[in-house]
Amino acid sequence: MADENQAENEKRLSIAKIYIKDFSFESPQSPAVFKSKEWSPKTNLNLRSSHTDLEDNLHEVVLTITVDAKEGEQTVFLVELQQAGLFEVVGYSKEELGAIVGSFCPNMLFPYAREAIAGAIQKGGFPEFVLQPINFDALYLQAQQQQAAAAAQSPPVETH
Repeated sequence: MADENQAENEKRLSIAKIYIKDFSFESPQSPAVFKSKEWSPKTNLNLRSSHTDLEDNLHEVVLTITVDAKEGEQTVFLVELQQAGLFEVVGYSKEELGAIVGSFCPNMLFPYAREAIAGAIQKGGFPEFVLQPINFDALYLQAQQQQAAAAAQSPPVETH
């Protein structure tokens, strides 16, 4: 009986698979962009993650990163990546699961995404591009605080 209770309370978190779900690279100004002597584009980074519950305690987490570089109004390059992973998560509470899929899993996926993006940009003929580390713990906490603030501001729902 004690072994059954211990097995029920066991927490397990493992990576089942890491993969690229979607990936695109565009350089609409090529080859004219390579004639420019000066390289000083403005880059913009957009980052988000999503989570889907699957069967057998599997959770798919998708980290979506978009990087675009512009010289003035002209797009120099645009990279869009969906780096995904299947994670087995067993024995965690709902709050713990939220932190796992909202912070831990994207943190695990980010190095793979960073490598894929840097490689595509370099293979596109551009100088080395390094994505700086991202604090997913802080982003998750900020999202939780924003959700709590939004919930506090919404008027209570009346039922009759």
